[in-house]
Amino acid sequence: MAAALINVPKKAKNGDIIEIKTLMSHIMETGYRHTSSGEVVPRDIITSFSCRFEGDEIFRADLFPATAANPFFSFFTVATKSGKFDFEWIGDNGFSETASASITVE
Repeated sequence: MAAALINVPKKAKNGDIIEIKTLMSHIMETGYRHTSSGEVVPRDIITSFSCRFEGDEIFRADLFPATAANPFFSFFTVATKSGKFDFEWIGDNGFSETASASITVE
């Protein structure tokens, strides 16, 4: 089962540059490996990650088979108002996970 870890500051001052960190627990199987009996291990990766703040996309990444297991993202944005960040991971085989975190800007 996938699990997301999100690190967003609880509070910031207006105009502060804040760092947002996310980690998704996922095997990220490339589809290039074979079992001991020679069968291909099916591809199972996260294909995209996005972050929205109050509905506006502020970060997006497309992922490919060379991405390591448990993808970690760290990015920055400017704190201008209080609100909610929504995170979304989409992947193979119907994989979809979401998470959210709020910030108070003073």
